[in-house]
Amino acid sequence: MSDPLAIASPAEFRGAPWSWQSWLHAEALDALAELNEQCLELLCEQAAACGARSRPVVLAGLEALWAGLETAARRRGARCPFLLVDAGFTRACCPPWLRAGGVRDRDWSGDREWLPASAAFFTVPRTIPVTRLVLTYAWHLVRSESVAARLFLGMSTRCAESVAACTLRQVIQLAESEPHLLRPRWTDRPEVWRELLIAASGGEPSALERFRIRGLQLLAAEARGREDTA
Repeated sequence: MSDPLAIASPAEFRGAPWSWQSWLHAEALDALAELNEQCLELLCEQAAACGARSRPVVLAGLEALWAGLETAARRRGARCPFLLVDAGFTRACCPPWLRAGGVRDRDWSGDREWLPASAAFFTVPRTIPVTRLVLTYAWHLVRSESVAARLFLGMSTRCAESVAACTLRQVIQLAESEPHLLRPRWTDRPEVWRELLIAASGGEPSALERFRIRGLQLLAAEARGREDTA
């Protein structure tokens, strides 16, 4: 696996609409690229660990692509203007985050909007450390650049408020107690991941750019769907 401290430099984002020259701080983009690389490494490990019968749909049928995603390809694929995983951020009302932030005036057991997965997606040993990184990054971003948090994380307003209400200690405890929160985006759309893996492995700039635009469009559609049902 690659060095976890190896991150995309600001110059590598030059010319993109989310470049370091834009209103977003370079540090936020650097951290996002580093975090996405960690998440891709975790996905590669999970793909290698799953048996043929237990592979989730975003891993099944893509075994060769995951196995062939080398360090340089992971680094290219990581340079997206959004986080490649979700940790309840897209939920308008995510009980684990609400509980972590001290909202305890409701019985979540019957909440139809929050139905925890019957089994965690990630099961390899690095799941909790990566979950801790994702949740800590989200907490810091919400508190320091709330607009960037909505863009990078696809985070709903209600979830952003819940995350901001947490203390750092609560965020760490949440990562360690509920690692099932961490899941790839678009778990029911393997074609999206196929596009990313092929673009990252091939290194074709236009293919990578098409995936980034597609990802932004998908996140925007999800956000509109939340607004329509609010």
